[in-house]
Amino acid sequence: MAYPGGSTDTGRRSALIRGAMSMSGRVARRSFLGAGLATAGLAAAGPRVAAAAPAGRSGGLNLSPPISDPSKQSLVAIPPGRVRAAVASLDDIIRPVMDLSGVPGLSAAVVHKGRLLYAKGFGVRDVDTGTPVSASTVFHLASVSKSLSSTVVAGLVGRKVVSWTDPIVEHLPDFALADPYVTRHVTLADLFSHRSGLPMYAGDLLEELGFSQAYTLHALRLEPLAPFRANYAYTNFGLTAAAVAVATADHGEWASVADDVLFQPLGMSATSFRYADFVRQRNRAAMHVRIDGKWYQKFERDADPQAPAGGASSNVLDLAKWMALRLAGGAGPNGRPLIDGPALLKTNTPQNVSSPPASNASRTGFYGLGTDLGVDYSGRTSISHSGAFSQGAATNYLLMPEQQLGIVTLTNGMPIGIPEAIGKYFMDLVVGGRIENDWYTLYQGAFAQLYVNPSELAGKKPPAHPEPARSADAYIGTYANDYYGTIEVEHQGGALHVLIGPRPIDYELSHWDGDLFAFFPVGENALGISAATFTFPGHSSRARTLTLEYYDPTGLGTFMRR
Repeated sequence: MAYPGGSTDTGRRSALIRGAMSMSGRVARRSFLGAGLATAGLAAAGPRVAAAAPAGRSGGLNLSPPISDPSKQSLVAIPPGRVRAAVASLDDIIRPVMDLSGVPGLSAAVVHKGRLLYAKGFGVRDVDTGTPVSASTVFHLASVSKSLSSTVVAGLVGRKVVSWTDPIVEHLPDFALADPYVTRHVTLADLFSHRSGLPMYAGDLLEELGFSQAYTLHALRLEPLAPFRANYAYTNFGLTAAAVAVATADHGEWASVADDVLFQPLGMSATSFRYADFVRQRNRAAMHVRIDGKWYQKFERDADPQAPAGGASSNVLDLAKWMALRLAGGAGPNGRPLIDGPALLKTNTPQNVSSPPASNASRTGFYGLGTDLGVDYSGRTSISHSGAFSQGAATNYLLMPEQQLGIVTLTNGMPIGIPEAIGKYFMDLVVGGRIENDWYTLYQGAFAQLYVNPSELAGKKPPAHPEPARSADAYIGTYANDYYGTIEVEHQGGALHVLIGPRPIDYELSHWDGDLFAFFPVGENALGISAATFTFPGHSSRARTLTLEYYDPTGLGTFMRR
C-alpha cells in the first residue's frame, strides 16, 4: 500500500502566473489582473515599480519599504542559529516518538545549504536479531521512490530524451487505457501527477497476487476511467507506466537508467530500484507490523513490479545527497548541474489538487510530479512525500527550499505517522523555535483511517440462524474474467476454497449466509474479513458468477463460470 504524504485537477500549469509577463518582459495587463495580482508578476514588476514610485509616508506609514519578492516572502523570520538549534534538539524529538510508538528502528538526516548537519540511527533493524540501526542502514522507501523517479525523468528531460508532455504511446505504442482519446493523449506528466483518470491504486491488487509488471500495465486498459485530467487518484502503476516509457525512450530498463542518470553521478551507492540489491545489503532493515501494541517481523516486500513508484531502497546518507541536489535546483556537490534545473522545477510545480481545503481558511495541498507541495503556517513553500508499506515500512522527507533545508526520516514499522510527525516537529523548531502542534497524535488519527476495513462483513458476526449453503457441487468449478484471469473453486477437507493468481493463493471460504461466504485476504492491502458471493440465474443448480469483494474495488472482481 503505497500512500502519499497527502495522496494528486486538470494539471494546472500555473498559466496565470506564467502569463503575467509578456514576451517583451513587460507585465501584460490582462494576464496580470487575471492572475489576481499574481505574486510572480509582482516580483517581475518590482524594479519598475520601485523606479516609478518615490518613497513616501502617509499618516506615519512607510509605503515604500525595501522591495521583496512576495512569492517567497514570509513575515515569520528565522533567525541565524535556529536551524542548528533545531538539529541539536532532534534526538529529543525522535526518542520520545519512538518510545510512544514502540517502532523498532529509525534513521534520520538533515541537510542545510548543501551540508549534512545530522545523520543518525536509532533502535534495531530487526526485532528478532536486535542488530542496531545506523545512518548507513538501508530501508525500503515505498512511495518516496516517486520523488526519486521524477528526479531521474527530469534529468532525461534536460537531455532532450523525453519531454514531460510526451504522450505515453510515443514511447510505449502498446500502452492503452479504456478510452481511446485518453490513450492517445495521456502524458508522462499526467501519470506522474495522478490525473489520468485511472482509479486509486489501479493495478495494486494484481501485483499483490503475483502478476508481472507487464501483465499489470496491460490490464490497466480494463480499469474504468474518471474524467481525464479532472481528478486526483493516486496510482502506482500509472506512474510506473510513465517511468517504463521513459526508460524505453532511453533504450534501457528503469533501474539501470536511474543508476546512470542519478545514483552513480551523485554517489548514491546504497540506493537502487532493484529488490535484489536491497537483499544483498547486509545492513538492511526488516519490516515490522504492530499487533495489539507489539511489533513483529512477519513480512518481506518485493516491489519490483512497481519499482519506479514504490520499489526503491536507500539510506539517509544517500538521501541527504539527493535532498541537497533538489534544494540546489539540480546542482551536484561541486556546484555543476547534474539534473536540468527547469525540468526539475517542473516537478515542484502544482499539477493537481491533492488535498482540497476543508474551509475558506484552510490551506490547499497540491501534487506536482512525484511530489507533494504545500505552504506551511509561516507562508513558506514545502516539498515532501511519504512512503508506506502496511506490512512494515514508513518514510518521509520534507524540504523547505527558502532555507535550503531538508529532513528525511526512514522507519522499519508499518505506517502510523512517525516519520511525518518527526519532520513536522523539527520544522516547528526551525520556524517558531517551539513545538506548535501535537503532530504525532494528529498523524496517528489520519493514518488510522487507512486500516478501516470497508468490507460489508467488517465488524459483524455471522447470523445465528443462517440460510444453509447449497451442496459443494453447486459452487465448485472454474471461473474467470479478463482482469484477473482464471480462478478455481474447489472442495477440500469439507470446505470450499478459492485459488486465485498466477501462483495460486488458496483462500478457504467460511459459510456466512445462503450463497454468501467469508474469506480473509492476504497481502499489502488486506485489512481483514471480506465477502465472496455466488449468484444463481433463475432456477439453475450451479452458480453462474462469483464476486470476491476484496478484488472488486472498481467492479472488476466478478468471475463468470466457464
